[in-house]
Order: sequence, then structure tokens, then C-alpha cells
Amino acid sequence: MYVSVVLFTADLRLHDHPPLRAALQGGRQVIPLFVRDQGVLDAGFAVPNRLAFLADCLRDLDEGLRRRGGRLVVRSGDVVEEVCKVAAEADADEVHLAADVSAYAQRRERRLRHALEAEGRRVHFHDTVTTAVAPGAVTPGSSDHFAVFTPYFRQWSAQPLRDALGAPRTVRVPEDVASEDLPCRATVPGVSPGLATGGEREARRRLTDWLRSGVTAYEEGHDDLAGEATSRLSPHLHFGTLSPVEVVQRARAADGPGPQAFVRQLAWRDFHRQLLAARPAAAAADYRAKRDRWRSERTARADIEAWREGRTGYPVVDAAMRQLRHEGWMHNRGRLLTASFLTKTLYVDWRVGARHFLELLVDGDVANNQLNWQWMAGTGTDTRPNRVLNPVTQAKRYDPDGTYVRRWVPELRGVRGGAVHEPWKLPGLERAAAGDYPDPVVALADGLARFRRARGRD
Repeated sequence: MYVSVVLFTADLRLHDHPPLRAALQGGRQVIPLFVRDQGVLDAGFAVPNRLAFLADCLRDLDEGLRRRGGRLVVRSGDVVEEVCKVAAEADADEVHLAADVSAYAQRRERRLRHALEAEGRRVHFHDTVTTAVAPGAVTPGSSDHFAVFTPYFRQWSAQPLRDALGAPRTVRVPEDVASEDLPCRATVPGVSPGLATGGEREARRRLTDWLRSGVTAYEEGHDDLAGEATSRLSPHLHFGTLSPVEVVQRARAADGPGPQAFVRQLAWRDFHRQLLAARPAAAAADYRAKRDRWRSERTARADIEAWREGRTGYPVVDAAMRQLRHEGWMHNRGRLLTASFLTKTLYVDWRVGARHFLELLVDGDVANNQLNWQWMAGTGTDTRPNRVLNPVTQAKRYDPDGTYVRRWVPELRGVRGGAVHEPWKLPGLERAAAGDYPDPVVALADGLARFRRARGRD
């Protein structure tokens, strides 16, 4: 009996899983393998919220495999070494896994191919497992990737998607391949108290509910900070408990501008991944440098700490930062506002903000996180690199009655209506009712003037 190994990475599901389907062909036995990657631990990406969500995902994946007669094999260490060990133990002749885009993933794939082929084993990397359209599948005539979203989206939209695959009915796993114990969320310290539940069953339930009752109103409601009008599927796309191909197909099957707007957001995810695949250095270096002279972390320490703790004196910024700490997630409009405030108003290096987000976000993804931060900092693909989002104007537009702010900033719950967005303007008694809520760390006009001087726009 021939044996295949399927290495699960950011694709922790059974539905629409091309590597698993290919590995099962011909009635093969399969070893579903997940390696707790020491390289990820060493790089600091294994943070509490993602470790807890991962534990949920792995337990759910194991349960799904057991319902089909199989099980998940878990190992820890260097991925290449562990895959080779498992393949040798089972005398497997081939390994299947999803292709990925980060510099680390690309190095890991090269090492894995070299090691397995040296042992006479075949390795197959599968596209469109973590994206709807594979990185590099569409390119402009003059480059190996798109740097502007709109022309990318036109070509992306015209690409035919492969058919989504059903989950296998049976998975047979060799009995003599040992596994470590599955991780458990309860043993992970420092998890955000409001962190969502992980796993494919939860992901598919959320997707069905979203397509049934949420996506229709997405176009007009997705920027409503208090409205809970977004899908909250980003953690599941990050961990691969949902297939991007299936999500796009099911969303396109729904009529109206809401599903169309939602699909456009899914295309942004692919856009960033095709950019990072072509320019891996953009994870840490400016894609389009502006010769910024960012304030040093030492000089800006107090402002950075106020931003991290949600104590800037700008309620909508503080609300979003507190939501991040409590849930390990933040509304997309909040992400834009907090990033603009740090990089443009406080003039702090985007990498400081990106690092903090990766410490807390359950959907913290190198491609989306780093490149969205660069977009907002004006060093990425934004065609208007000097745009600055005014947190007061934005709050009045997207949280007009202050519901979102009062939800996350309890000091201001006694302030009525939209006045909550400018507490420094409140009369004496009302201002006193705000307790110890701080004054603004900087006047918006002063922050804007500093940014314009730094970018040479005065």
C-alpha cells in the first residue's frame, strides 16, 4: 500500500483541500501531519491569541478526520526534519502541501523539496489553497506583479476558479505513526478574553450565517463601527479553516452589491499575497520608500505606549485599540484609523504598529498586516501616500452617535451623542464626568504639520 503525507500549514480544513484530495488518489493511506514549527516560534509569530485559535483548529481538524476513520499526527520542531522523519517512518513516497508566499515559507519549501528529493520522495506544492487566484497567475505586461489594486482586480475577476472540492468520506492513516498530544486553548496564557472560537465547523457555520443574513447589507454597512456588519471571517481565512475559492464562489452566487463588495475585499487579500510573493522583502522594508525620518521609539515612547493602551485622548482610536486587546480582532475601519494616527499624526514608523498588531491579532498575517500598514503609512501601494485620516471626522461619519466609542471606552459612557468624539470640548461638569480619560497626546493640526514637514510638503 502506497502512503502519502499531507502537511497542513495555513489550510486547517477538510473541505476544498486539494493537497488532501491528491494524496488520497488511488486509495492511498495518508498521514495528515501538522508540525508546530520551531522557526515560527523563534520568529515571534506564535503569540497567545493565534496559539489558542490554532489549538481550536487542530482539535476540530482531528475530530473531523476521526469521523472519517483517520486522525491528525502532530509533531514539533523543524518542519523539514519532522516531515522527513514521518515520511521515513511510514515509507511514504510523496508529500503534498499548499504553496505559500512569505520569504520564510519560500525558504522552507526550497529546503523541503531538496531534502525529500534527496531521499527519493516526490513533493507536490498546490496553488489556490490559501488564495482564490494563485500569486503570479495574473500579471501586468511590464512586471511580475501588480502594484495597483484596481487593474489587478479587473484581471482577478476574469479568472476562472477551479471547482471547490467536497470533504473526503474516508481517510485511512497508518496505525504505527506516533503523534504528540493536541494542544489545548486552556493551557495558553495571555489570551484575549473575547477571542473567537476556531475550527472548520465554526468557520462554516459563520460563513453560512453571513451569506444568509449579513452579506446583502455589506456595501452600505461595512464601515459602520458599531454595527457588526462585517463577516468576521478573517481569522478563518488566515488559518485556512475556510477555502478562499469556496468563499468567493458562494459569495458570487448571491445577488446584489453587498456580495460584490465583499468579493472585492477578498480580492485585496489575494492582491497582497501576490505582491509579497514577488517582493518578500516588503514584509519588513518599505515597498516605496519616502525617505521618512520617523520619530525614534525612544523619543516617541510615551506616545507609542498611549496608542497601545488606548489612551491617546482620541476616543475612536482608543476604542479600536481596546477592542484589539480584548478580542484579538479589530474592525477594518478601526485598523485604518489607528494606523493613520500612529504613522501620520504621531509620525511613528509603521513597523512599530505592525509589530504590535501581530502580537495581538488572531488574523495576524504577514502579507495583509505588513502591506496594509505600509498602505496606510504611504510607503506601500497607496496611490495617495500622503493621505491623513482625521479621527474626529471619521468618528462622526462612521460612529455618529458614539455607540462604538462608549462600548469600548467606559470613561465616556455618560457623554451623550456625538459629543463623545471630542471630550476636550465638553463643559466643565461633563468633562469631569469623563473621569480619568486623558487629554489628546497631540493636537491634530500639530501632528499634521509635523508630518507634512517630514514629507517635505511645506
